[in-house]
Amino acid sequence: MINKWRAVFKGQRAIQICSVILLLFFVIALLAPWIAPHDPVKVNLLQKLASPSLEHWLGTDHLGRDNLTRLMYGARVSLGFATLIFLSSLLIGVIVGSISGYLGGWVDSLLMRLCEGIMAFPNLVLVLGIVGIFGPGLMQVLLALMMVQWVYYARICRNMVVSLKERNFIAAARISGSSSWTIIRRHIIPNVQRPIVVMGTLEMGWAIMDISALSFLGLGIQPPNAEWGAMIHEGTGYIRSHPELMIYPGALILLVVITFNILGEALSERYGIAKR
Repeated sequence: MINKWRAVFKGQRAIQICSVILLLFFVIALLAPWIAPHDPVKVNLLQKLASPSLEHWLGTDHLGRDNLTRLMYGARVSLGFATLIFLSSLLIGVIVGSISGYLGGWVDSLLMRLCEGIMAFPNLVLVLGIVGIFGPGLMQVLLALMMVQWVYYARICRNMVVSLKERNFIAAARISGSSSWTIIRRHIIPNVQRPIVVMGTLEMGWAIMDISALSFLGLGIQPPNAEWGAMIHEGTGYIRSHPELMIYPGALILLVVITFNILGEALSERYGIAKR
């Protein structure tokens, strides 16, 4: 396992730099309750819109809350829930795609028509429709994004399984008496992991932008909780006098999304994997 990771990073400067940046963000998000200097939701109107100081390194917002602290806690939401969306969508997509591609026939037709029906709508429009039905809130947003994202993994996984199931090692597994589920679990899924994970790296950036966009519109995380998109929305009323309230979270969203995209592109080139 260690040798495999060394092979991925060896001589790949872009992968190395992006991995370090993302690791730093994830560590900050994970340790935010212990390393954040202030309470993210504590209001102190006596220090509202304060300039950067030793006590508040990035100043405070319109309610006197520490900007640095809220950015740290915002990373927990943006990165944490984007990862949850990725893992959940990946799991559903790989299972559905593997079953569809391996069994074929009416099962394949039914599942692929379902995927095509979902893909017929623009992602954000479909997510907005689902959130409109279930109401605003972070859990509703997560459910909506999971319902949209899994179809891409399923389609790609299905196409790879169709080409894999005719290979000799799959025929040998059938002859040995292995069940369809055993073949899918032991032989099919391990061979489609790498392309799916590489594509998922690119999708992480989109997931973060979708979460932030919906929170900006007031459909995601609700006040007073911190999230980068919601922080941009709160700063719009002070765009002329204190533009940093929008610049700080916006810059972090930009940095993280670009880093995920560069990492995904580098991994795609590293393994010769075509993107969707």
